[in-house]
Parts: sequence; structure tokens; C-alpha cells
Amino acid sequence: QVQLVESGGGLVQPGGSLRLSCAASGFSISAMSWVRQAPGKDLEWVAGITVGGTTSYADPVKDRFTISRDNAKEMLYLQMNNLKPEDTAVYYCAKNWAFGSRAWRPDSPRGQGTQVTVSS
Repeated sequence: QVQLVESGGGLVQPGGSLRLSCAASGFSISAMSWVRQAPGKDLEWVAGITVGGTTSYADPVKDRFTISRDNAKEMLYLQMNNLKPEDTAVYYCAKNWAFGSRAWRPDSPRGQGTQVTVSS
């Protein structure tokens, strides 16, 4: 059974940083993604990483966010720097449906999410 548990969210001022973590279990090693959902909006893919560590990013977060993973610990991370109010959302880690870093779709398994709020 796929289990994904996110942590690390919180309230941060614009320009601040947060590091999200995701503990994964119950499935074979896989490409993974971070996705987010802002109030009243659809799920949005944020970043993805292959088993080998190749990464991809959505344009709004490129050069500010860094996705990484520790395969031995079955952990996924998202380092978020220079946060902006428009980054406010619930962030989810998700299991990609294929090997590519961008191979996410809305019905991909994901965790319960962690709230990130960027506000002064």
C-alpha cells in the first residue's frame, strides 16, 4: 500500500525559506513529484525527480525551489527559497506514473499534504 507522509510546512514571510519532507513507503522505488493546490485552484505540478536524480521544475518555481531525494531512507525533499505569497498552497508529494521526472497526473497517488503559507 502506497504511503506518503509530508511534513515541514508552516507560516513564513515573503523571501523566507522552508524545507518540506516526504516519507515514502509501500512501493518500489519510483520517480516522484511535488505538487501543490492553492485555494480555489487546481492541482499544479511543481517539481519532479527521477530515481537517478534528474530533476525538472515548473517555470514559477525554477531557480527558487530544489527537489532532492534519499533513496536509502525513502525520503523526498523540497527546499523552497525566496518564497512569495503566490506560493501559498497545500503541498503534496506524489508517486509518478512513469519513469520521467514530469510523469505526474492528477490521479497519481499522493499524501495528505502540508500547508505552506507565505504572508507578512
